[in-house]
Amino acid sequence: MSDGGVPAAVSDIFERAAFEAMILGLPASVLMRQWGDASVGKVGGRIFALLSGWGTDGVPAISFKCSELAFQMLPELERIRPAPYLARAKWVQVSPGSPLTSAELCAYVAEAHRMIAARLTRRLRVELGLDELVPARPQRY
Repeated sequence: MSDGGVPAAVSDIFERAAFEAMILGLPASVLMRQWGDASVGKVGGRIFALLSGWGTDGVPAISFKCSELAFQMLPELERIRPAPYLARAKWVQVSPGSPLTSAELCAYVAEAHRMIAARLTRRLRVELGLDELVPARPQRY
């Protein structure tokens, strides 16, 4: 891994092997093959990214959870749209040919991982070794 959780040698993130290597390089991540042979990245049993051909005539595209702001801005770029079946949960789908570089795409997927990990229970984050990955919530007095 290089800085920011981006694999050092990602040539084409839209190839299954490169996508899966990136997913498995994130802390406590697991990879599943499900839903018509999609490669699905999970942390703590929750999905944060996937590679599939849904809605793209079988061409592999990457879908991931994103922030409200990213969900509003990213679909304005060419070859990026709200993700089929997952848009209501603020997911986007990025197809090959989008203006995002592999490094930028890896950074978005790493942020999706962080966002999903942040929503896990504290106990599960500790069990998975993710407690330091996610900033502690402010204490209420």
